[in-house]
Order: sequence, then structure tokens, then C-alpha cells
Amino acid sequence: MEDEPRPIPRRRMRPDRRVPTEGAYVCDACGEEIVVPLDPSGGPTQSYVEDCPVCCRPNVVHVEFDADDGSARVWGEAE
Repeated sequence: MEDEPRPIPRRRMRPDRRVPTEGAYVCDACGEEIVVPLDPSGGPTQSYVEDCPVCCRPNVVHVEFDADDGSARVWGEAE
């Protein structure tokens, strides 16, 4: 007699664990707050260069996703 396959338990996400879709950083050159889209599929720690839409100077944008609560930390620095 064959055993029936066991169902794989699914992890439930708590309602308070929503991953943010936007974050903001302050441009190091002009001081403007810049809103950027966030994409957790890029990994828990991300860095990329983006030109400021106000002053056009490049910023290195850093994003860290917190695995425990789903929040994101975003900051920028001059390239």
C-alpha cells in the first residue's frame, strides 16, 4: 500500500508584513527628497546609481529590506 504524499505547509504572511513599493532618499547635492520605486526581487541589499531628477547629479542609492518586518531602508550618497 502506497503512502499518500503529504501536503507542503505554506507560510502565511502576516497582514503587517507588506513590502513597501516606494522609498525616498535625499539628494546629496541639492537636498531634495527623491521618491524611488522599490523592487524586493532584486535581493535584500541593493545599490545602484541614479541621476537626481532635480539637479541631474548622480547618486548611489542603497536599499536594504528587513526580512523580519518587511520594511525597507533607503538612503543615497554622492557618486
